[in-house]
Amino acid sequence: MISEYIQAALSHAKYEILQEDGTFYGEIPECNGVYANAGQLEDCREELKEVLEEWVLFRIHRNLPLPVIDGVELAIKEVA
Repeated sequence: MISEYIQAALSHAKYEILQEDGTFYGEIPECNGVYANAGQLEDCREELKEVLEEWVLFRIHRNLPLPVIDGVELAIKEVA
């Protein structure tokens, strides 16, 4: 389920080339604070994926809500 969520979120990634230095900037608008910057597009994509994974795990650990993306929902359920 987590990998499905990661893939759904990455499909919403937006990339641009920064005019100041020619590096690539990527972000996932639905995931506040998930962004990356690198010299090559593939490096930026890889860094963005790592940041997203850490962001998801942090929010799960802190029991913070995660946005539903493309119908994929990660919810923390209490078990007895």
